[in-house]
Amino acid sequence: MSDIGVIAAVLVAYSLLSRRLERFLVSGPMFFVAAGILLGPDVADVIDFRLTSETGLLIAEIALVIVLFSDAGRIDLRALRENSSLPARLLGIGMPLTIALGLAVGALLLTEIEFWEAGIIAAVLAPTDAALGQAVVSDKRVPERIRQALNVESGLNDGLSIPFLFLFTGFAISAAEVSAQGWLAFAGEQIGFGVLTGLAVGIAGGWLVDRAVRHDFMTGTFQQLVMIGFAILAWALAEAVGGNGFIAAFVAGLSAGRITEVCSEKILDFTEDEGQLLNLTVFFIFGVSAVGFLQGAGWEVYLFGLLALTVVRMLPVAIALLGTGLRWTSVAFMGWFGPRGLASIILALVVIEEEPELPAIPTVMAAMTVTVLASVFAHGISARPLSRRYAAKLADAEADEAEMQPVMDNPIRGDLMNPVDEEAPGGK
Repeated sequence: MSDIGVIAAVLVAYSLLSRRLERFLVSGPMFFVAAGILLGPDVADVIDFRLTSETGLLIAEIALVIVLFSDAGRIDLRALRENSSLPARLLGIGMPLTIALGLAVGALLLTEIEFWEAGIIAAVLAPTDAALGQAVVSDKRVPERIRQALNVESGLNDGLSIPFLFLFTGFAISAAEVSAQGWLAFAGEQIGFGVLTGLAVGIAGGWLVDRAVRHDFMTGTFQQLVMIGFAILAWALAEAVGGNGFIAAFVAGLSAGRITEVCSEKILDFTEDEGQLLNLTVFFIFGVSAVGFLQGAGWEVYLFGLLALTVVRMLPVAIALLGTGLRWTSVAFMGWFGPRGLASIILALVVIEEEPELPAIPTVMAAMTVTVLASVFAHGISARPLSRRYAAKLADAEADEAEMQPVMDNPIRGDLMNPVDEEAPGGK
């Protein structure tokens, strides 16, 4: 059977059993990763579709672009004005601290690689995964303010990791080639051109769709499919002009979703099917390659992966949220739900694409694989039970407490891969 046929068979199997599996806390990413491992060349040898191939990288990048675009389409900027401090703290304080702590821990544990190569791993593992955090940000038992903060963080930190990644890569290759001025210029181009391109595509695209719908030029199917075009166009144009394509995709979704209700509605519709299918496909291909990435990995890599999901994430979040008035349970909850997945996979592939001869590549891929595998299963299993327990802890919270401060209703994310099933354990 062809590779595409194997992926289709896995999709059919999960679809037929999806409700039953979800009752046992088996999410879509968990199932597809496990299927990839079992069917891959190191176990059953049914499929050998490598993640590091050009096609694998392209699929992964497109999947992330669509996730970012669709997540942004759900965000209401008016709602975020009331909640801006939490995302700003997580991105402006928590993320740099996460990278710095990851660099320090990596340099101490991963002694077979150079200092700046540890920085590459820290940057790869810094962004959180919007898809793996789906069950939490869509669970209405969790306060809206907390869910919005986690959703915005996962949408923006992917692109913000890129300047750090290239900075550390430059130092790892030749420190003499990287200056503070050069790096700041690069970071400014990545963010600035990314934002400008995203705004241009999102505003123009939203206006065009609005006019086309008003004049009955578009069919319902293509009102939805055009969202793919906007997401990929923003990504491709930003990359062409020297900007960050992932930031552009997020900003394009943000602006298109606010320009017209038609775009916002179609972005929501699109994410519930085509976008999720691409995500699951990437997780399957990742599973196929996972065992190979782990060959030769020592205990230090496994320990680093464990720390990346706990101390390296949770301590910076705790520091970033000092003074917000949140309960310690809320801080711990937000610290734990920083899953690593799609973005980390893609950033690791970017390292291979840009610097294939980098000596630390086997360690980079092994550390990424350990962390993402652990995250897929640990966060997938714990999402609903911990959300339920967290909600119970807040049952006695007063309306004026930090967690319960009112925010505008903001449709965040549907829950195709991890729905809160009313019949499932922990459902409402």
